[in-house]
Amino acid sequence: MFRHFRSDIQAVFENDPAARSRFEVVFTYSGLHAIWAHRVAHPLYRKGWYTLARMISQVSRFMTGIEIHPGARIGDRLFIDHGMGVVIGETCEIGDDVVIYQGVTLGGTGKEKGKRHPTIGNNVVIGSGAKVLGSFSVGDYSNIGSNAVVLREVPMNCTVVGNPGRVVKRDGQRVGDRLDHTQLPDPVIEMFRTMQKEIDDLKTELGKLREPVAGGDLRK
Repeated sequence: MFRHFRSDIQAVFENDPAARSRFEVVFTYSGLHAIWAHRVAHPLYRKGWYTLARMISQVSRFMTGIEIHPGARIGDRLFIDHGMGVVIGETCEIGDDVVIYQGVTLGGTGKEKGKRHPTIGNNVVIGSGAKVLGSFSVGDYSNIGSNAVVLREVPMNCTVVGNPGRVVKRDGQRVGDRLDHTQLPDPVIEMFRTMQKEIDDLKTELGKLREPVAGGDLRK
């Protein structure tokens, strides 16, 4: 357990340029506190001390704003940046060297039994506000864009954006439109563009119907 504590501190320095000292990190980083509370609660949960484990997780939730179910499995060097509003479900599995930003949900999609939360691979980055919902895997070295809603499996080394989430880059090659972390698709704008195109098409058809035919009469 203490080995995890040291690696968790090191993960903060590797991922947050604002970290200045170990004293500051240990006493002021709520993401680190939530992870440590989970590292205490998870062994208790596995031993069947469910109520005590849940009590620890709920105290951590109250203190940090981060909810990690004690049944979730978390690898080494997880970094939760800021973290307010992060939710990690019971059957979620998180690999090593994962970065999670504020407002992320790793949840399920209903009341199904068994494995119902996602499995996150190694070296994955999940942007702020993203929702990864369901019992599928997100491959190693993949990036989930801010506010993306991911409902299906993500292969290795991919970038996913949008609602619903779609792969826009795989193995360093663009797939479809070029989008970056700050330029996510807006479904409302896309709807208006579609409506405008349909209006333009109707105007074109109407113009053809109003063209004069031989003899000077308009088409009917």
